[in-house]
Amino acid sequence: MPARHEEPIVAIATASGRGAIGIVRVSGRDLRPLARAICGEVPEPRRATVLPFLAGDGDALDRGLAIYFAAPHSYTGEDVLELQAHGGTVVLQLLLSRCLEAGAEVDPQSGLAVQPGLRLAEPGEFTERAFLNDKLDLAQAEAVADLIEASTEAAARSASRSLSGAFSTEVDTLRDALIDLRMLVEATLDFPDEEIDFLERADARGRLGRIVETLTAVLGRARQGVLLREGVKVVLAGQPNVGKSSLLNALAGAELAIVTPVPGTTRDRIAETIQIEGVPIHVVDTAGLRDTVDEVERIGVARTWSEISGADAVVFLHDLSRIDEATYAGEEARLLEQLVSQRIVPGHLIHAYNKSDIAAAATVPAGGLALSAKTGNGLSDLRRKLLEVAGWQSAPEGVFMARTRHLDALHRTSEHLRIAGLHADQRDAALELLAEELRLAHEALGEITGAFTPDDLLGVIFSRFCIGK
Repeated sequence: MPARHEEPIVAIATASGRGAIGIVRVSGRDLRPLARAICGEVPEPRRATVLPFLAGDGDALDRGLAIYFAAPHSYTGEDVLELQAHGGTVVLQLLLSRCLEAGAEVDPQSGLAVQPGLRLAEPGEFTERAFLNDKLDLAQAEAVADLIEASTEAAARSASRSLSGAFSTEVDTLRDALIDLRMLVEATLDFPDEEIDFLERADARGRLGRIVETLTAVLGRARQGVLLREGVKVVLAGQPNVGKSSLLNALAGAELAIVTPVPGTTRDRIAETIQIEGVPIHVVDTAGLRDTVDEVERIGVARTWSEISGADAVVFLHDLSRIDEATYAGEEARLLEQLVSQRIVPGHLIHAYNKSDIAAAATVPAGGLALSAKTGNGLSDLRRKLLEVAGWQSAPEGVFMARTRHLDALHRTSEHLRIAGLHADQRDAALELLAEELRLAHEALGEITGAFTPDDLLGVIFSRFCIGK
C-alpha cells in the first residue's frame, strides 16, 4: 500500500461559488490512464487542449481545456492533470466525482485499475508534495499561501519575492557560511595534535562575526516581513463619547460604526483592517469604558478589556473638550491606572486627544497627539505613530515575506551564535562547546527552509492552506 504522500489526489482548485472557469486538479504517478478515461485521450504535455469531459456512460459532462503536465515538469513534481471547466458549482462537483469514479475503473489498455487509491486532497497537499519533491523549499511553500492571503499590495509583492526564493537565498547563504565554519572546527577536533592555533589561522572569530552581521540584517528584514503578513492589532479605547467610532470611520474612510451623541452606543467590538504604507492595521473599536448597570453594555466593557490585553498597540482616546472637567479627569486617571495594570509594552500606549476642532484652545499634554476625527486633522500624525509603534522602518522594496516561526528560528540561531562567540573568545577555546553551538545554530536555521523541520510541524503548516493548493 503506498504511503499517504504517494497516493494520487484530486480537488477543486478554484474558490467555491459560481465563476466563468473552475479547475479540477489531479496529482499522482502516471495519470495517462485517468486522462484517457476522462478526456478520451491523453493531451499533449504542457499544451491546453479543448476536449469533452466524459461521464462513465460516455456522455459529455462539460467541454473545456485539459492540460497534462508530465513529471517532473509540474507544480508538484508528479504527473498533474488540470481540467478547466465552466465554473458552476454543480459542474465542478460532477467532474470531481467523475475523477474519483474513474480512478477505480479498469483501464482497457492495461487491464489494471485506472488510478488506484485516488482520493480527495487535504488542505495544502499539492504544495506539500511540491516541497517533498524538491520543487519548493518550505519558506517558498509558505509564501504560496501568503501570496493568496495577502491583504495589501506590499504584502503581495513581498510574498512573491519570497516565493521566487529571495528569503531562501539569504538563509542558504548563511547556512553555507555556517557549514564552512563547522567543518573547520570539527576538522580541528579530529586532529587535536596539530600544533596550530586554529582560531587565529582559520580566522574563526572573523568568520563568526561576519555571519552574525549578516544574520542581524536578515533578521531585520524578516521582522518587516512579519509585519506585512500579520499586521498590527490596534485597539481604540476610552470613555464613552470620546469619538472612538468616529475615529474608526475616519481611519477606514467609511461609515462602519454607528455614531450618535448617546453614551454607550457602541456595545461590542467592531473591527476593520486598513493599510498604512502597505502594513495591515487591524483597528478594533470597542465599547466605552465605564461602570454601568446595563447588562449588555457591561459585557461590552468586559470584552473591551479582553481586546486590550491582546493588542499590539492601544490608542487611548481622550476628549479634548472635556479635559478640564473634574469628573471626567478623575475617571481618566482611574482608567489609565487600569490600562497600566494590563502591562502594555512601554511606548505602545498612544494618547490621542480628539475634538481638536472644537477645543483648539485646550492644551494637549506632552507626548499626546491632537486630532479631529471629524475634520481629519492629526490623522496623518496618528498613522505615522502607529507605524513607529509597529516597528516599520521603510518602504517594502527588498523586504521578503516572513512568519513568526521564521523569526523564532532566526532568534535561536542568533542566540547559539552569541554563545559560540563566547567560547571562541576564550584563550583556551572549548572547541567541543563551540562546535555544538554552531551545530545547533545550523539546525535552527535549517528549520526555515525545511532542512531540519519535524514532520508534525509540516502537518501544521500545510493544514492551514486552502484545499486544491
